[in-house]
Amino acid sequence: MKTDEWIKVLAAGAQPEPAGVLERRFGMALAAGLGGGAALMLVVFGLRPGLAQTVALPMFWGKLGFAASVALPALWALQRLARPGAQWMVALRWVALPVALLWAMAWWILYLQPPPARWPMVLGTTWQSCPFNIALLSLPAFAAGLWALRGAAPTRLAWAGAGAGLGAGALGALVYALHCPEMAVPFVAVWYVVGMAIPTVLGALLGPRCLRW
Repeated sequence: MKTDEWIKVLAAGAQPEPAGVLERRFGMALAAGLGGGAALMLVVFGLRPGLAQTVALPMFWGKLGFAASVALPALWALQRLARPGAQWMVALRWVALPVALLWAMAWWILYLQPPPARWPMVLGTTWQSCPFNIALLSLPAFAAGLWALRGAAPTRLAWAGAGAGLGAGALGALVYALHCPEMAVPFVAVWYVVGMAIPTVLGALLGPRCLRW
């Protein structure tokens, strides 16, 4: 049997995929990841004491806004990476933009402080645990992201895995902000970004193994 004939046999009865299937799959993954991360945060850490008063602080919303501003373009890039040949690199600029703005703000704040006050603003009191807590809370979203990708057709497996990890890390940071006691911009600029980077690197390593098809 010739190659063209074999392709026709394999394609016989094939139907186009209904519109919106991939979007619904990623929507389910987002809901499961965010809900799972929130439940894990409540079980492991609990809400921050005095949260009702904390919500009046601008930096509380700043942390939420930063995490969301990374999560949205990361999830958009992830949907693009799930489709062979789709353009996705432009989303990296939108991921880098909030990080660059936060780093610039942190640098300016530290510049205005006397030298003895700078390191305490960077380290806070939870620097040793914060990034690992964020990585822990990212696990439900990370697993959900990989599940969503396995139902699609990614071709850049390492990048797709990294995208799943970055989106999960940003969602983990979003959830962790409801517990985190730190309010200094330099702290968030360093340790929240490190916390997001952990699942991103993990996803890049696992992507070629978990997403092969």
